[in-house]
Amino acid sequence: MSKIPLNLIAVLSEILPDNESHVTLDNLFLYAEVNTEIPDVSKPAKIQQVLMNVNKNHPEPLKVLGKILEKYLEGGILYPNNKARFDDHIEKIKQILADNSFLYIKGGTISGSLTTPTKSLEGIIKKLEIPAIDQEFIRALVHVDSSPREAVSAASNILESICKVYISENNLNMPNKKDLKNLFDVVRKALKINRDNVEDEDLLRIISGIISVVDGIASLRTHTSSAHGAGVRQYNLKPRHARLAIHSAHTIGLYILESWNEGKINS
Repeated sequence: MSKIPLNLIAVLSEILPDNESHVTLDNLFLYAEVNTEIPDVSKPAKIQQVLMNVNKNHPEPLKVLGKILEKYLEGGILYPNNKARFDDHIEKIKQILADNSFLYIKGGTISGSLTTPTKSLEGIIKKLEIPAIDQEFIRALVHVDSSPREAVSAASNILESICKVYISENNLNMPNKKDLKNLFDVVRKALKINRDNVEDEDLLRIISGIISVVDGIASLRTHTSSAHGAGVRQYNLKPRHARLAIHSAHTIGLYILESWNEGKINS
């Protein structure tokens, strides 16, 4: 179970008292579904005690944190009492989240356990400004714990979307069957992600692994995800399985986009 970082509790104990009365602070805790008693003490002490108790007793501390941060990271404070101090605290909050591999998702959700490829892919997706890819990226992270099947479907859709964008932008022939396997076949051949193009034995194993992983993600989506129903065989899909699919999809998606970018530079 991921907990609210102690240094983040310290920052919140500074920024919240600047912009909340005791009444609005108590209401914020109620909105965040805090399941602990709210003490009648000073605002900084109240924040520290409540959030420490959330870490100790709440089944999902990050869910509480997300609802608290929603007001502050989505423009809920229109006129902060001290804007310079407020902006400084917001940057500290974002940095602490990043340092702990947490991602704030619009709507008050905190996604944890981010890998480096996921964080790198997030940055590239934002630069691309393609809503379809961004939506699937967020959907996978939001549902990984609550609905692994939904997350697996989104992980596959991320790769499908990236492949479709690459094919369209490079004027390649779109396959008749627009599933992940056929889309990736077009992209990998264009980017020379092929066994025949690699002489180094170690790289050959990696390339073969990439092709196998894409096939695995596509098959897992077909057999277990919400996109195709449960079918005859029931998979006992867990969040860790969904994370494996998501992290694999993000790694391969990042490799495709970096290969594409390198080709632009060298062309």
